[in-house]
Amino acid sequence: MEIVPNLHFNGCCEEALKLYEEAFGAQRTIFLRYKDANPLDMSPPLDDDIQEYVYHTEIRVGKQRLMLTDHTDNIQSGINVSLLVSFDRLDELIKAYDVLKTRAKILVPMTETTYSAGFVSLVDPFGVRWELIKEN
Repeated sequence: MEIVPNLHFNGCCEEALKLYEEAFGAQRTIFLRYKDANPLDMSPPLDDDIQEYVYHTEIRVGKQRLMLTDHTDNIQSGINVSLLVSFDRLDELIKAYDVLKTRAKILVPMTETTYSAGFVSLVDPFGVRWELIKEN
């Protein structure tokens, strides 16, 4: 059994994917647009602009697999789920934070804790809550 976080977007999945590739060095393993999907999966047929939305994509961030998708109807963003990324080195954390903090809502500014050399919590422009940590 494997738990795979699945991130849902409202038409901005590809933009989010590019941000995560830059911040974390994420590698795409699967990338499908709605136009690539089996037409039998689409009922009724989708508008042309939605055909370009991300139907399904998977990325690897380190050893972790993530799934991402755009929805054809509106999905409410929230911060009730966070993805914690544990870095081996503080400079890697700082690099990712520098990329993610643009247009983000910072919940916990970069800080040291009793259990970490660095920790930050933020909500990115797509409504996804990230917690970045360099554990002691």
